[in-house]
Amino acid sequence: QVQLVESGGGLVQAGGSMRLSCAASGRTFSSGAMGWFRQAPGKEREFVAGITWSNIYYTYYSDSVKGRFTISRDNAKNTVLLQMNSLKLEDTAVYYCAASPNFGPGQRTTDYNHWGQGTQVTVSS
Repeated sequence: QVQLVESGGGLVQAGGSMRLSCAASGRTFSSGAMGWFRQAPGKEREFVAGITWSNIYYTYYSDSVKGRFTISRDNAKNTVLLQMNSLKLEDTAVYYCAASPNFGPGQRTTDYNHWGQGTQVTVSS
């Protein structure tokens, strides 16, 4: 049974930084991508960032966060991190960690078959 547990959300002022963490268990970490999505009230869940889960890894970002967010992984801890800098009001959302059975981190929710419970990120002015 794959389990994903996010942590690190909370309240931050615009322009500030926050780091989210996703601890994964119950899967083979030598294959399969990981991703971060977010969902704001009244909006659909959208792709934020993704990373391949292999010795040679690639990262992908949505245009809205490119240059501000960084996804990385800690293999020893089976953890995926999302460093968020220069946060904006529009970054406010519930952020979800997701695991994919595919090598590449797709940008559709259907590319992922396991999800965490989500963590709230609120950016204030």
